[in-house]
Amino acid sequence: MLRYLMAGESHGKALTAILDGLPAGLEILEEDINKDLARRQKGYGRGDRMKIETDKVEILNGVRWKKSLGDPITLMIRNKDWENWSMKMSSGEDYFESMKDIIITKPRPGHADLTGYIKYNQYDVRNILEFASARNSAIRVAIGAVCKKFLSEFGVEIFSYVTEIGGIEADYKNMSYDEILNNIDEDMLKTPDKSAEKIMIEKIRKAKKDGDTVGGVFEVVARNLPIGLGTYTQWDKRLDGNLAASLMSIQAIKGVEIGMGFETAKKLGSEVHDEIFYSEDEKFYRKTNRAGGLEGGMSNGEDIVVRAAMKPIPTLYTPLNSVDIETKEPFEASVERSDASAVPAASVIGEAVVAYELAKSFIEKFGGDSMEEIKRNYESYKNYVKNI
Repeated sequence: MLRYLMAGESHGKALTAILDGLPAGLEILEEDINKDLARRQKGYGRGDRMKIETDKVEILNGVRWKKSLGDPITLMIRNKDWENWSMKMSSGEDYFESMKDIIITKPRPGHADLTGYIKYNQYDVRNILEFASARNSAIRVAIGAVCKKFLSEFGVEIFSYVTEIGGIEADYKNMSYDEILNNIDEDMLKTPDKSAEKIMIEKIRKAKKDGDTVGGVFEVVARNLPIGLGTYTQWDKRLDGNLAASLMSIQAIKGVEIGMGFETAKKLGSEVHDEIFYSEDEKFYRKTNRAGGLEGGMSNGEDIVVRAAMKPIPTLYTPLNSVDIETKEPFEASVERSDASAVPAASVIGEAVVAYELAKSFIEKFGGDSMEEIKRNYESYKNYVKNI
């Protein structure tokens, strides 16, 4: 089974992850991973942290001469800001009185601060916010980049784009995916509707000026997947459930849709379900994809389409009211460096977690210890489907 563990505080020495279960023989290059890490740092509305960090991955274990060995792969991204935090985040120093002024006792609304402080019996909110921070999403993007490389060996393509920011919706429904990809600008808001993008930018600009933040919606698409990834036989192996869980695990994500999503609740059955057709050339196929490529917890051969809603980032430069944990007196919440909007960046993280879940299901379906073995199994299955 493909799995990973990650570690690393936002202002610690580094972010790390161990990816276990990847077959031997996959070419993995640091520069390929770094391309997605750079994409995560783009987008209009990002904060000052992006000016400090230029994320680069280091492959520490599990790859030799550019090829995976089959044993666990260790990835690391160093935090450049560590040099400014080496004493404040030291693992080898004792707490001493002169550090008292850096202790955070005012939790921010909308963050893990207060709940984590209580749950883990802490004395400093920083001990919670450092790992709860979206900074650790960088290492998830690195893991996702490896998974995307694995899936690309089988012709699978994964991409994303922004469909809404601050209630302003992009008009893209009549565009092909090629048109969408040709129209998005990752340095801006990564939306295919240029007219809407101008209005979105102005909304973010105004929110930033007012010390506020803006959320939005992004869509992730996976193309050229085989029929039958996932299963209906156990609840925790349903591909739709696992995709939804992974997307919801991204910081600030509050809702996930697959295909038509919540729109299906407003429609008649005849307007929701995808009719099935057959031809000698295409075999079983559908003319619509309202299900988003997933039926009964399994991929059905159509494009997988998932959508995630991101709330406005809760760290505001015009702070909300909070209560000091020690004194119990009302205060304005403390401010960390933050983005006015990070929806385009979240879409790159969305690609990563989708890639991981699809790679995991792919390896479970076509299992093998090497790329050659998995490719043989996959080709055999393709021939079986082709001859139905």
